[in-house]
Amino acid sequence: MTHQAGCPSCNQETGTRRKQPTFRSSKLALEVDQGKLARMSSPQQSSATAKFRALHESGCFVLPNPWDIGTAIYLEHLGFKALATTSAGFAFSRGKRDGAVPRDEMLAHIREIVDATSLPVNADFLNGYADEPEGIVTNVRLCVATGVAGLSIEDNTGRTDAPLYEKNPANRRIPNGERAIGALGKERSPTGPLAGRAVNYPEAFHSVLDRPAAYAEAGADCLYAPGVSKPDEIAQIVKTVAPKAVNVLVSGFNHQLSLSQLADLGVRRISVGSGLALATWGIFLRAAKDIKANGTFNLLANGAASAELNGLFRKKS
Repeated sequence: MTHQAGCPSCNQETGTRRKQPTFRSSKLALEVDQGKLARMSSPQQSSATAKFRALHESGCFVLPNPWDIGTAIYLEHLGFKALATTSAGFAFSRGKRDGAVPRDEMLAHIREIVDATSLPVNADFLNGYADEPEGIVTNVRLCVATGVAGLSIEDNTGRTDAPLYEKNPANRRIPNGERAIGALGKERSPTGPLAGRAVNYPEAFHSVLDRPAAYAEAGADCLYAPGVSKPDEIAQIVKTVAPKAVNVLVSGFNHQLSLSQLADLGVRRISVGSGLALATWGIFLRAAKDIKANGTFNLLANGAASAELNGLFRKKS
């Protein structure tokens, strides 16, 4: 989920998330339990995971977020070294609010992105589609079985009455995610499996700081605190969870941050969440409104060249 406190995308009305599914009920879950999914721990997945882990060991890299096959292919074409899914970007493409995509639909989308690229893919897996730690085990195994190199689980419940899991129960979700990865014969994921979120930022920065620290101690390998934009606070998070890697989300609300600046602060990974999807929606909305209101088509002048896209996608056909 990519809405953050203090940024425009966080001010959307989220409502109450649907009831979590019974995680044993689907055919896909049963196939994982019975070891029937051939994708588990394949040589290709092991290689992608090793590459992804290495990216987190030094320096700073950008992890852009495609929301469909075409955007995944183009981002690989540009030379990025890894990709991540975006729950919001995908949800909007399906005409749904962020958090309203059912688990199995999300799993199918994640696998679609994995299959579209040779790059390591990190999955935005919301809250793991389970409230209780034991549910995390099956659902993380399902996610790993799509071929991802890593995944992130957040502490956002999706409920307006209680948006955050209590810290201690949230901590217990992390070892269960790691246990699920281990059950598939994989080494520890370089991304956790958990992305620690503090949705009340910036009113209480201590919460932003306390949760990633607790999650790092519980076993997460990469800590993710959306909403931060002040360099001194980012540096404090990096120092608090060191030597664990820190992911900073850069989107419209903190777009002034740069790769070089974040690298100097010790950040290992930069994701853009729904930023690229929202930038695309912004252009679409302005052009569509201009056509409807004014009967003019000026905003179509700077569109992508179809010849360029045809040439790129022809190679994939």
